[in-house]
Amino acid sequence: MIGGSRLRVTCLRGRTSDRTAGAGAGAEALARTLGGRVVGEAGEPAARDWSEDLPAARPVLEAAVAELEAAFAEGALPVLTASDCSICIATLPAVVAHEPDVHVVWLDAHGDFNTPETTPSGFLGGMCLAAACGRWDAAGWPGTVDPRRVHLLGVRDLDPGEQAEAEAAGLSAEVPDGVPVYVHLDADVLDPSVMAAQFAVPGGWDERRLRAQLAELVATCRIVGVEVTALEEAGVAPLLADALAPLLR
Repeated sequence: MIGGSRLRVTCLRGRTSDRTAGAGAGAEALARTLGGRVVGEAGEPAARDWSEDLPAARPVLEAAVAELEAAFAEGALPVLTASDCSICIATLPAVVAHEPDVHVVWLDAHGDFNTPETTPSGFLGGMCLAAACGRWDAAGWPGTVDPRRVHLLGVRDLDPGEQAEAEAAGLSAEVPDGVPVYVHLDADVLDPSVMAAQFAVPGGWDERRLRAQLAELVATCRIVGVEVTALEEAGVAPLLADALAPLLR
């Protein structure tokens, strides 16, 4: 509970840009650990270009928006889990529509701020935040997030073109006090020694550091929603649920 609001916990299953089966299973395990439900069915993992994955992801993206809108309508705190960060193409603009002054705290090893022009891999999950911020046209998904209200915490791996995009857009690491905050948590913000990751980056946080950061956000900001992605190991769900506890009281 936060501010008297109950939780609406939903795992979103289906294909976004899944390249492994582990993250979808991890998302489902975390949602069930938190007492939530599962919407959709597992998609087939495959290494595909963003131009194929974006249209294929539409059912999951639409389900994510529907879950957010339902949570807001009933006065609940939305908590979404999903296989990868691509859901933010839909979720972040949906949160802006509900809370125009929202700030996004992006907890991730990666910036996910590539565009079709800068991406070295064509991976949709590495381009999704830039899409939500309107840095490229994601085929009908409006990029309405003000990048100056996006705060990168724990990010330690940016491609050169992505770094330039992030600097030009005005992304920062400083979260102002007292603002409404939507938390995006990619589990690979944790160090690979704590949890295996599809795109492992050394030098990450441990669970105590994550819990402390989330507790600080609760103490200084108003949390309006949470999404958790890329939990590659289902067995780590209890550890991550414990780290999330400050957000979910």
